[in-house]
Amino acid sequence: MPEMSGPPLFDTVTRDDNGVRMLYTSGYTDDAIVQHGVLKPGIDLIHQPFSPTQLLVKAREVLDRPREQQAP
Repeated sequence: MPEMSGPPLFDTVTRDDNGVRMLYTSGYTDDAIVQHGVLKPGIDLIHQPFSPTQLLVKAREVLDRPREQQAP
């Protein structure tokens, strides 16, 4: 995104409603993202490239998870 990366966007969106679910997407590996401090461990992430079916399955997984299991 040209103006803001995912974590600051999440902070902005959840400022008034922390029940918002977010699914990050990236072409980088989990290890590279976490090691560089881009995402906190436990954040939901789907790797590119992904099919529409893979996106639907992952989104359903994120939405079905109880709120107390969501990463902060």
